[in-house]
Amino acid sequence: MSFVKLTDVNMIYDNKHHILKDLNLSIEKGELVSLLGPSGCGKTTTLRIVAGLL
Repeated sequence: MSFVKLTDVNMIYDNKHHILKDLNLSIEKGELVSLLGPSGCGKTTTLRIVAGLL
């Protein structure tokens, strides 16, 4: 069973900027995970969704 699970997550800003599209992420308890990618790819947005801020 996953400790954190995101399934088919989508995020659109201003009805035109598709930031996340069909994101799936499963993290087991005790796992260490990092999000890597270029500026603007949705790393911070993903963390805000997990934290419940968005």
